[in-house]
Amino acid sequence: MQKPILIDFDAGITAIDTEYVRPGLDASHLVVQGDRAAFVDTGTTHSVPLLLAALEEKGLAPEQVDWVWVTHVHLDHAGGAGELMAALPNATAVLHPRGARHLADPAKLVAGSIAVYGEDAFRQLYGEIRPIPPERIRTVEDGERLRLGDREVEFIHTEGHARHHYCIVDPASSGVFTGDCFGISYRELDSDAGPFIFPTTTPVQFDPEAAHATIHRILSYKPERVFLTHFSCVQAPAALAPQLHRDLEAYVEIARARRDDDDPEASIRDALRDWTFRRLDEHGVDSDPEFREEVLRMDLALNAQGLAHWLQHGDQA
Repeated sequence: MQKPILIDFDAGITAIDTEYVRPGLDASHLVVQGDRAAFVDTGTTHSVPLLLAALEEKGLAPEQVDWVWVTHVHLDHAGGAGELMAALPNATAVLHPRGARHLADPAKLVAGSIAVYGEDAFRQLYGEIRPIPPERIRTVEDGERLRLGDREVEFIHTEGHARHHYCIVDPASSGVFTGDCFGISYRELDSDAGPFIFPTTTPVQFDPEAAHATIHRILSYKPERVFLTHFSCVQAPAALAPQLHRDLEAYVEIARARRDDDDPEASIRDALRDWTFRRLDEHGVDSDPEFREEVLRMDLALNAQGLAHWLQHGDQA
């Protein structure tokens, strides 16, 4: 069995590196309350052995997992959900009402991803996407609460990144599991100034107004920390939110200024790179451009794709 990379926090929370693309990019979180457990996001099918190994390291059996909480159905978060559920006999997968059908029948999800990545790259990244039997899926409405042992969490519908996204408010940890709704913050980019954070605007449902509103809603719970899928725990989110708002505004301006370019997506990507690298300079992050490209190449490309799609299909200006 593969040995997982684990980061333990208090309140029974452990981050598991799913090793999607590279270490430190994508996290699943294991939440343990008494003798019961839940996973938040799953990584890909390739990640499932790591999640099961993490259970074993914590002295837990698969039968003790009650829930698989999937923040949204993008495959770096949900691709392994079907494979994981097959290994957890007592678990229920919890999804946003708009996302549930895509994991019960992932054919459209797979086809859309292959269109983006190509067949070979898709299989390398995600493997086979196993469907979840519909009877093992539960959807949650906005504000609905569920229990893990004697621990209660609240699910809030949070648009901006995707219309099938929810976040999980966890009073026991004074935290919120935010999926992709409170940006991306890689630990390699931390500096003496603290964590470096930026939004994710990946295709195809980016909505800047909803993204701003979601950040405000998350902060309305006054969390002391947020648990990001990319990558794990960030403290003092209220201090980071103004930068996320500034970046969202800048991204929109960058996209609109390149609407009439011959290749708007490429122009947006170059401008995002310049914007982000200037921010990295201000933050005191290693200035080596190869290091920065290695860490950020995929996100810059996906953010540019999402902004170009929004410019064509969603921008009302």
